[in-house]
Amino acid sequence: MGKRPLVRRRGRGGHQFRATSIGKLARAGYPNFPLAASHKGVVLDLVHERGRNVPLAKLRFEDGSVVFVPAVLNLKVGDVLDFGLKSSIERGNVISVQNIPDGTIVCNVEKHYGDGGTIIKSAGGSAIIFSHGDNGVTLKLPSGQFTTLNPKNRAMIGTLAGGGVGERPFMSAGNKWRNFRSKGRKYPIVRGVAQASYVHPHGGGRHQHVGQSSTVSRDAPPGAKVGSIAARKTGRARIKKRN
Repeated sequence: MGKRPLVRRRGRGGHQFRATSIGKLARAGYPNFPLAASHKGVVLDLVHERGRNVPLAKLRFEDGSVVFVPAVLNLKVGDVLDFGLKSSIERGNVISVQNIPDGTIVCNVEKHYGDGGTIIKSAGGSAIIFSHGDNGVTLKLPSGQFTTLNPKNRAMIGTLAGGGVGERPFMSAGNKWRNFRSKGRKYPIVRGVAQASYVHPHGGGRHQHVGQSSTVSRDAPPGAKVGSIAARKTGRARIKKRN
């Protein structure tokens, strides 16, 4: 049966595979202000958080409270952001989607009212207010899909900063490992045929080849359950020609 491959050990879970909590600043989301209230936050600083590509804006409100929110493009220290039901449509302001016109670019959108913003939070990400209807407000997501939200949900005007951060190549394996480690992702990814036979069922041999059928049963033991698991068919689909 062999030992469990690394991907299966990671799937079981454990502290050694979790995303690190060191270097985290605070929850990045909107404060729980009443919907009808209007508040202004001053940008104190733009900071970096480990494992997050988009920079965070450190805001201070009139009552002295300090929160962190993802920063939009061209945001500067000293800018004032409005949080309210009917704030102006300007960069960085946080408004309910029911009061945002169609075609406006938004980011850091609440999926459920009061969650502080949970979707469109990646660096360079943005969505478009597509339409307003009786069922809610429809957004066009970066993937091209559409979603309909509660009209009270809040969103930030503009596009998130940090776009293109993934286009710069890593100049060393160590830098890439640290980047993946901060997000709890696996690196390096090693092919099974490149491993030793006692580590992976596809490993070993005089050259790199599987050496056996790569299709395994659904009931195979964990040490052997790699490859095409319970595949109904494999290979290229062949199109039959009609006479």
